[in-house]
Amino acid sequence: MTTHQRLLALLDQHQARYRLMTHEATGKCEAVAAIRGTEVGQGAKALVCHVKGNGVKQHVLAVLPADRQADLSKVAAAVGGRRASLASPAEVDALTGCEFGAIPPFTFHPALALVVDPLLFERYGEIAFNAGRLDMSVVLNVEDYRALHNGNVMKIIL
Repeated sequence: MTTHQRLLALLDQHQARYRLMTHEATGKCEAVAAIRGTEVGQGAKALVCHVKGNGVKQHVLAVLPADRQADLSKVAAAVGGRRASLASPAEVDALTGCEFGAIPPFTFHPALALVVDPLLFERYGEIAFNAGRLDMSVVLNVEDYRALHNGNVMKIIL
């Protein structure tokens, strides 16, 4: 099952309130927000990070509003590490089954921890993200995301 299929199955299983949109393939936050008809800040940017230090060596999916930047030191601290860096394209593919820019704000791999910045829940009633593919997006009710994400909520933005 692809990440796209797993995502839609999860949303449908929990009767989440969402819209699925097909559009031109793009991984740029501003461009895809314009195509979706949403604000850039509604976008849920998902970054795969490699965290090390303090005996920690793991991968984290850091999810934050698309109009903000991640503070990698905060991402590392969220899981008890000292430093974080963006994962390589090969690691991203192995852990998410997605190319960069298509990663949804959910993790389906046991070795990929999820950390969500709380600002994602505070500004809009819906969030938007690519649905495991660059040519499809989901616009999801923020309360349904809050109920389904199964990650830690911690401040990870600059």
